[in-house]
Amino acid sequence: MHQIEGGITAPGGFIANGVHCGIKRQRADLALVATDRSCRAAGVFTTNKAAAVCVAISKAHLADGTAQAIVVTSGNANCCTGERGYEDAMRIVEATAQALGCRPGDVLHASTGPIAKYLPTDAVLDAVPALVEGAAASGAHAAAEAILTTDTRTKEFAFRFTVEGQTITIGAMAKGAGMIEPNMRTMLAFITTDAVVDGAFMQRSLQEAAARTFNRITIDGDQSTNDMVLMLANGRAGNDEINGDFGAAPFQEALGATCSALAKMIVQDGEGATKFIEVVVRGAASEADAEVAARAVANSTLVKCALHGGSPNWGRVMAALGASEVTFDVEHVEMALGDVVVMRSGMPAEHDGARLGEVMAGDEVRVSVSLNEGTGRSVIWTCDLSPEYVRINM
Repeated sequence: MHQIEGGITAPGGFIANGVHCGIKRQRADLALVATDRSCRAAGVFTTNKAAAVCVAISKAHLADGTAQAIVVTSGNANCCTGERGYEDAMRIVEATAQALGCRPGDVLHASTGPIAKYLPTDAVLDAVPALVEGAAASGAHAAAEAILTTDTRTKEFAFRFTVEGQTITIGAMAKGAGMIEPNMRTMLAFITTDAVVDGAFMQRSLQEAAARTFNRITIDGDQSTNDMVLMLANGRAGNDEINGDFGAAPFQEALGATCSALAKMIVQDGEGATKFIEVVVRGAASEADAEVAARAVANSTLVKCALHGGSPNWGRVMAALGASEVTFDVEHVEMALGDVVVMRSGMPAEHDGARLGEVMAGDEVRVSVSLNEGTGRSVIWTCDLSPEYVRINM
């Protein structure tokens, strides 16, 4: 099992492309990922009650568990746009399907960008033929660039592994830098594989992987209207079908590693971020309590500001924990920043101040808390909060 080059088109039989259609002024803003056959498909979507029309369309098109392509518009969320927004999105889906020679129901759709603006649909439709005609196995990076909004870099990943001696490849790309606290909750992720895999098992595996990765990241605590993770499996590897009884463990491990890599890339590219923060809570009464506690710390504005400034003010971490709905005894709590223990039995612990300063100055900081109330454990990935985040979102 190892990482390889190639991104979303690393698995055999997949093509991709990204072009400029006019949603953005200059940058590429229309992307395609496709294969030559209807294949197994799965998806996980935002739970935001104001979900964009692309969410409704993709959910509907996934009802039979199959798809052949994903078309993405970037620079406009097409959310809160009513019947016109739905019709605009469907025109794009239908035009893509016609150019590919497949059914509209086999085309999934995603969009990202500002809310409550209508798409320049005619301009998008004019670009669809070139988008499809230029799609190739070498187009992974072009597609990854076309889905970006405030991102500063592409997020691509590919993994190769074996199941009973049969080689399987997974490819992926994602976007996201702000308005990030998925709860499947603007991030997008697309995954391809050449595996022969049972559809229900793939859907279940994707949900479980998302729960452990994409749903464990937060940049600003704001839940997007457009979040989704879509996965296509075209079966080109010709392996024996992977399901709950055969090949489950290596497939789920590879899918989890792929989702984990993309999730971390999103946090590392957080709007204005200068530090990658890992919040680990152990010893909670349950895993659910551990996640609530870790998320409370990760979403604390005061904690994120302190980390940006390199301040070892762990009192802010305790304040965030205490304000959460998790029950614990302060006198049982232990805490460390990096490898420096700063709190034992609810009180300050003697420590090496110089070493702590080095930890806080680093690009990556781990905040570790032991509640000592049980065996529950959770990890949340986040970033610091800088003045640049405010500038971007003004």
